[in-house]
Amino acid sequence: MTIFNCNDEMTGYHTDEVTLGKPDQDEMRERRNAGRTRLEKGLKANGHPLPKEQASQGSYAMRTMHQDAQCDYDIDDGTYFDKADLKDAAGFDLTPYAARDRVCKALQQDDRLKYPAIVKDNCVRQTYPEGYHIDIPVYRINQRKDLSGKDVTYYEHASGNDWLESDARAVTRWFNGLVGELNAGQPDGSQMRRVAKLTKKLARSRIAWKSKTTSGICMTKLVVDHFVAATGRDDETLHQTWKAIHQALKTSQRIAHPVPGTKNLAEGGDAEVIFFRDRLGEALNTLAALDKTDCTRAKARKAWDEVFGTTFFSDQPLDDDSDDSSNKRGPFIMTSPEVARRNDGDRRFG
Repeated sequence: MTIFNCNDEMTGYHTDEVTLGKPDQDEMRERRNAGRTRLEKGLKANGHPLPKEQASQGSYAMRTMHQDAQCDYDIDDGTYFDKADLKDAAGFDLTPYAARDRVCKALQQDDRLKYPAIVKDNCVRQTYPEGYHIDIPVYRINQRKDLSGKDVTYYEHASGNDWLESDARAVTRWFNGLVGELNAGQPDGSQMRRVAKLTKKLARSRIAWKSKTTSGICMTKLVVDHFVAATGRDDETLHQTWKAIHQALKTSQRIAHPVPGTKNLAEGGDAEVIFFRDRLGEALNTLAALDKTDCTRAKARKAWDEVFGTTFFSDQPLDDDSDDSSNKRGPFIMTSPEVARRNDGDRRFG
């Protein structure tokens, strides 16, 4: 069976409706930088030490953010303090909550903002009237000896009531390190990043889905684990990758953390992962029309419209539906950091 070629339409949809334009990127960068300056000024005014590092992380750093009609953007910008600088007036280590509260109070020094910063379980959140927010996880930089007696730096996240060893920058390094590896044969080397954005766009394409579906990092990890490259065919790569993800989630909803030794992103039976799996299943049922011999470009476009809750695909000029080479399946490159599959009863090797 041949999937009807809608790569041009998918490329246009990604460019116009999914990827963030430069004005949005510039505004977010300015807000992030202004937040960093605001934090430093507030800490100085309160007589507290400044962070040693500030680093963007999450989808912002991995460049997998997508357009949102409600401007519901989440920018993660971690702030890192030396452990010795997170002390109270008596010289005792700050509790995780107290560390977050210190950062929150520093941000609240600027009363020009419409919404005051608030303390969350895993970060301090600053919300803006435009609809998006900046989450500021708080970390402390610590030292210990390795087996050879050498000093090793590690990081602890102020999470809930605990200091948990963690550094979200490791997730960014994991993803960026795999982008080139899993895009073998792709001229621009960014197909997997586009598939990650398109997958998150699907999962949040209806307002009612946003609070029910799984996190962006869970979806990104699933894309990486089950990515199927098709040279020059983002539409088919997306379709085949979704099939692989859906099949995996029917067996288990457990999603391992990309950084070894870190708590899983999700466990079996996770309600948000199940919700995402079921919406993905609905999308695949709709896209089954693409595998039918009587599929036309108009029908294929209508299916993609239904999947993403848009009219973008059908709004494009309609070309001749003749069965030429542009409608044929492109070459596949099976890629996965975990396992490859072969056509011999689905036994696994790798």
